[in-house]
Amino acid sequence: MFDHHIICREGFSNVTRDGEVIGVRFLARLPYYRGLGLSMVEDLAVTLNGEALPREAVRFALRGREWSLDELETVYDDRWNFGEKATIILLKPGGLPAGKHRLKLAEKLRISYLPFVPVTSHETELELEA
Repeated sequence: MFDHHIICREGFSNVTRDGEVIGVRFLARLPYYRGLGLSMVEDLAVTLNGEALPREAVRFALRGREWSLDELETVYDDRWNFGEKATIILLKPGGLPAGKHRLKLAEKLRISYLPFVPVTSHETELELEA
């Protein structure tokens, strides 16, 4: 239902740390109407320009804190609220050139009352400004 709202149109940019471009970031929303504890985010699978990025290259950031996906599994004291925009950081040395890029995000979430683990995905084209 909320799958077309997962990837935000704004916030797509290269990430620079200590003067070096380490990757690219985009904003994402939770497709679940209640919000979830961060440990219930089982996976964020990202495909960038047709290339599936390894799990180790994906970081999740929210309210000034940042975690690897493995670290996220043990975060029991924080949550991702419905409508809240999280920053997804993709470790890609040198980042991306300006222009249009194809991005797909699949969120695998553990919902307490569901007997299965749903995966909600969305694919779109975003433009990186120079």
